[in-house]
Amino acid sequence: MNTQDRPVVALTLGDPAGIGPELIARLLARPETAQRANTVLVGDPWLWEDGQRIAGVQVATDAVGALADVRGRAGTTRPAFLALDTVAPADVQRSRAGGAGGRSVLQVLDRCMDAALAGDIDAICFAPLNKQAMKIGGMQHEDELHHFARYLGVTGYFCEFNTLGDLWTSRISSHVPLKDVASYLSVERIQQAAELIYRSLLASGVAAPKVAIAAFNPHGGDGGVCGREEIDTIAPAVQALQARDWPTPAPFHGPFPADTIFLKAQAGEYQAIVTMYHDQGQIAIKLLGFSRGVTVQGGLPIPITTPAHGTAYDIAGQGRASVEATWQAFQIACRMGSTQRAKALAAA
Repeated sequence: MNTQDRPVVALTLGDPAGIGPELIARLLARPETAQRANTVLVGDPWLWEDGQRIAGVQVATDAVGALADVRGRAGTTRPAFLALDTVAPADVQRSRAGGAGGRSVLQVLDRCMDAALAGDIDAICFAPLNKQAMKIGGMQHEDELHHFARYLGVTGYFCEFNTLGDLWTSRISSHVPLKDVASYLSVERIQQAAELIYRSLLASGVAAPKVAIAAFNPHGGDGGVCGREEIDTIAPAVQALQARDWPTPAPFHGPFPADTIFLKAQAGEYQAIVTMYHDQGQIAIKLLGFSRGVTVQGGLPIPITTPAHGTAYDIAGQGRASVEATWQAFQIACRMGSTQRAKALAAA
């Protein structure tokens, strides 16, 4: 596969005070990375050099003056590098959340999203960032997903997916108090979340994804004894989904009690689970494989992925960070980026 046939995937170094730079250095040092995508690293040269030093690797790159220049490269599998000047070394204190680092993250990601809107890149894979640093640095939204959605002009439903290997999860409510979760449950939201994760799995290369819908109450409500959300909201949403025509047979099932639904997925019966609240899915996913988890930003016009773990300030700069989750995030970005590129070419 030549350079122009591969999807263009932008990589960012994440929070300058965390483990992101060393993770991206390890990722780009893997020979198989070059076979998956036409990669372009976007960030500060000093931070890239620091990441390579910590990781103990050296990666040759090709300088580009703009992200629009990446796709036209030919005859090379080296990553491109768009050098930016967003933060000075003196303004970054390793292992500490700071406004300068947060502003740097926002500038780099916004530059990548501009390129995505222009059709110059097909996917973004960003190294771990820190929400506190980004808010100190000027982010006006509750998290990066909402920043992405507003920047990209998204008006429809969007949500985070958490993935572990072949299993993807989404949730109806996210970073809200547990006492408020029931107010977020609606037939429309459940349908939107289920359909979005189904279509996203198709875009990632899963031919016939099957999606399980979790119950909300203990034992699935026990026929109304432990709550009526299953009867009044969740089951009607599943039935409405099942009544529609889909490209693959019977993709939606449930609701299933939350304490057994992951056993079904672990056995290979389902490729996705729609959970009702944050910890209902996150506890299971992180227990099954914390070091391999990936977050996919669902519902955006361009694939955006990141490792599910954080900036790991406790080990930043020590050369101990595992690249496995970053590798998994990169692979998903490549698969979804290939689908994105194919759609763009078909529409041209």
